[in-house]
Amino acid sequence: MKLTYILLAVLAGAMLPVQAALNGKMGKVVGDPVYAALISFVVGSIALLAYTMATKTDLSTISQVGQAHWSVWLAGVLGGFYVACVIILAPKLGVALTFGLVVAGQLGISLIIDHYGLIGIPVHVLSWQRIAGILAIIGGVLLIRNF
Repeated sequence: MKLTYILLAVLAGAMLPVQAALNGKMGKVVGDPVYAALISFVVGSIALLAYTMATKTDLSTISQVGQAHWSVWLAGVLGGFYVACVIILAPKLGVALTFGLVVAGQLGISLIIDHYGLIGIPVHVLSWQRIAGILAIIGGVLLIRNF
């Protein structure tokens, strides 16, 4: 079961550069990266709605959405920011450098979230091995940037 999750994570990660390239093309077509991000989110929302309907997902808890803390709604804002930034950056920096930097940023904040147990995540104390992992990613980003 864990292998399935690992493979799914790798597959999801592999889709992000493809999404960035396609969204970048849409940004050129419509002339605005934020508009392209909006189109991406609308299409994604339609796909998720179709999936929800096809799998007959139980939506009975929809009434509880209003009880969610205001901060959880920021996830959508952060997603929009991320997609718009990638649409802007991928054509300018290249997909490899953009995602090298994105991964470095993701892992950096992930270490902080894990170490302090922020946002309800279980604590995973910072170690030299985890720091070495981040440094290896940053080293990779530098190699991509310079060569």
